[in-house]
Amino acid sequence: METRASFIASMRETQHLSPEKDPSPANGDGEQFDSDEGSSIEDADFNWDEFLEETGASAAPHTSFKHVEISLQSSFQPGMKLEVANKSNPDTYWVATIITTCGQLLLLRYCGYGDDRRADFWCDVMTADLHPVGWCTQNNKVLMPPDAIKEKYMDWTEFLIQDLTGARTAPANLLEGPLRGKNPVDLITVDSLIELQDSQNPFQYWIVSVVENVGGRLRLRYVGLEETESYDQWLFYLDCRLRPVGWCQENKYRMDPPADICSLKTITEWKCALEKSLNDAANFPLPMEVFKDHADLRNHFFTVGMKLEAVNMREPFQICPASVTKVFNNHYLQVTIDDLRPEPSKISMLCHADSLGILPIQWCLKNGVNLTPPKGYSGQDFDWADYQKQCGAEAAPHLCFRNTSFSRGFTKNMKLEAVNPRNPAEICVASITSVKGRLMWLHLEGSQMPSPEYIVDVESMDIFPVGWCEANAYNLTPPHKACEGRGESQSCNQKKQLPSAVPVEKIPHDLCPVPQLDTTGTINGRYCCPQLYINHRCFSGPYLNKGRIAELPQSVGPGKCVLVLKEVLSMVINAAYKPGSVLRELQLVEDPQWNFQEETLKAKYRGKTYRATVKIVRTSDQVADFCRRVCAKLECCPNLFSPVLVAEVCPENCSIHTKTKYTYYYGKRKKIIKPPIGENNNMKSGHVKPARRRKRRKSIFVQKKRRSSAVDSNAAGSAEESEDEEPDAMEDETGSEETSSELRDDQTDTSSAEVPSARPRRAVTLRSSTEPDRPPPTERARRSRRPQPQSCSEAEKGTSAKEEIKQEEEEKLVLDSNPLEWTVTDVVRFIKLTDCAPLAKIFQEQDIDGQALLLLTLPTVQECMELKLGPAIKLCHQIERVKVAFYAQYAN
Repeated sequence: METRASFIASMRETQHLSPEKDPSPANGDGEQFDSDEGSSIEDADFNWDEFLEETGASAAPHTSFKHVEISLQSSFQPGMKLEVANKSNPDTYWVATIITTCGQLLLLRYCGYGDDRRADFWCDVMTADLHPVGWCTQNNKVLMPPDAIKEKYMDWTEFLIQDLTGARTAPANLLEGPLRGKNPVDLITVDSLIELQDSQNPFQYWIVSVVENVGGRLRLRYVGLEETESYDQWLFYLDCRLRPVGWCQENKYRMDPPADICSLKTITEWKCALEKSLNDAANFPLPMEVFKDHADLRNHFFTVGMKLEAVNMREPFQICPASVTKVFNNHYLQVTIDDLRPEPSKISMLCHADSLGILPIQWCLKNGVNLTPPKGYSGQDFDWADYQKQCGAEAAPHLCFRNTSFSRGFTKNMKLEAVNPRNPAEICVASITSVKGRLMWLHLEGSQMPSPEYIVDVESMDIFPVGWCEANAYNLTPPHKACEGRGESQSCNQKKQLPSAVPVEKIPHDLCPVPQLDTTGTINGRYCCPQLYINHRCFSGPYLNKGRIAELPQSVGPGKCVLVLKEVLSMVINAAYKPGSVLRELQLVEDPQWNFQEETLKAKYRGKTYRATVKIVRTSDQVADFCRRVCAKLECCPNLFSPVLVAEVCPENCSIHTKTKYTYYYGKRKKIIKPPIGENNNMKSGHVKPARRRKRRKSIFVQKKRRSSAVDSNAAGSAEESEDEEPDAMEDETGSEETSSELRDDQTDTSSAEVPSARPRRAVTLRSSTEPDRPPPTERARRSRRPQPQSCSEAEKGTSAKEEIKQEEEEKLVLDSNPLEWTVTDVVRFIKLTDCAPLAKIFQEQDIDGQALLLLTLPTVQECMELKLGPAIKLCHQIERVKVAFYAQYAN
């Protein structure tokens, strides 16, 4: 049966895979980022889908949480009978059977169809015309079978009598009145009154009021203490200690407040509170459907003095030897943790045959679990045989215990949500670290106070599936990320209060301390990253936006290396002009000597999300080298982010650089691009002879404009967009933004102004034969367009209209096949024969075939292939040649 849990899970999966545009707010440049990226870790919204994806873990299956599955079941059960309006005959009704339920939706089948499900139909309990069996007779309504089966039986009255005999009918209060369509959890409202059994005496009860109902998990407050929160308790509504008001009196049990609160009020005050609550419960009784799923207790076979092993209820981190110290009746007994000291501390638990956490002796030994010896035990190693002889006690037989090996599908490393045993109001993200039989060990990843792994039973009602808190609008404590330990959290909180635009060196030292890292806690000193500084004044390089860098916090950490570095890299990605490009570069940062861990990072750009696996170092001694490697890959100052705090002047003297100059000399293409021979290339002087590539490109664009004005108009718009996108690139008065962008995106320098003949030329044609003695048409055209270094002005003056026409005719492409029929391989082969050969890999990766090639335009090429203006126009020129050849050869 599909439950609301599975429905929520399917909805979450649907939302995760949805191709709709991401709703994250856009920044000023039109880019979109996750709300949790670039912000403080403590303020980030936790997302289970992303957390599971990043950790590579799986969620514990919803069906493993028995109590949650029960709470989501409808009060209507399959097989129940009711009367429903007849679709084929208005104003008539017929009896139907509930086939299955999904929340307030019922799948019904008219009686008489048997096993034929073709006429099954869904209806909403809240809106459909549904009534209990017998309603038509009481209200003089007509019962008539549907037309499709009207002739199936001669006597329908006799059929109904046989069909309804022994059948369950839907309760009238669930079909009519204020309880219509509600499940048991919904019936429990704030201020509902319930009787709560005493934690030590099974025959003593007191009334509690429901203060809060979170998906069936109830916050309860004793009547008489309405203004006191310190004694509130959290219990799931299926707990056997909860009973309807009046149950205690019916069974002749005591109605007294618990011993730990009895002294807070006088006897008269307690009596007045009890009388008032009994009157309120009589006027507004809690429907009995709330308790319909409570399990009946079975008889136990324990006797006083029997020995067993039990999870310590006060410290649920250890399993201890215990004894049966009292038997109340066939259902209840008292179990006490053994303590051999002269003045023992009595830790007793009220138990029954199916209580969680009680185990037969030798259970720990058989399952490889540490058994904590009793306090005051004199021996070095605890041995049950010796201990039994010492105590003269027998072991409780295995038949006294329920099945101790049923794990309900829980396995190691699964994720779930669990109650913090030290703070029952807090629910944390938890990981299963071990499963032994019915017991599992949980690590609370979000607990504010560090604690060891604690033990729960697989049927505990204090554990919940992934997404339970979100579905019930309850706060879930997320796992810690970069800031671990109390001292580090405090330092992070201090940094959060600082204005992000203030340079680090101007912040008073008392406001920005560098805390001494406590390596005695959960973080090993070797794996602890020092404080990393974001040095805003350092050169940001061609990839990063200096304005966004200035908005980043002054420092991150200290903390676990992987977490701190992952946070810094996420900030760097968010500060990029094109986050996807930076993410691609970060993939390439690696060293075989590193002790690294692979982590998933993501970038968002124009509504699309990109993910990549990045290698991040795990030890503190490699952090500085890792930061420098990343800065080198992004072509920024090595001190942009590093463990070194830069004061007024950077040791790298990076302030003299503009984006183009720095890329020209120190970028990753410095081996390809060389300064002119014989020129003074002293970087500090700044007198570098610029490459006049922009002017030559401009002459090529003019020729294109004669042939196609549409391409040029698109180019103009794209040029404006490119200038808006990278304002820092305009700092260089001798170069151009277009030149620097080509260096970044083209990945290979395809031409050099200083060495005109250094690049080999290839014929751009798909014909099987060429003229052997003539230079290829593209080469001749380029030579005619391109001014020679010896006589640039003379070549420009000697160009005539006749030569231009002849040049264009020579550049015409002749195709061997229809480009509409080209495969991806054909397209890649063509691109490799052009001067855009370095871009062939993009066509291969994006599966661009001939039809897609003919649809490409300049804006599409720039956006989808992330090309700057220069390479994009060069590529569009080749695409235009294919289009012209296609129209000439195959359009008719």
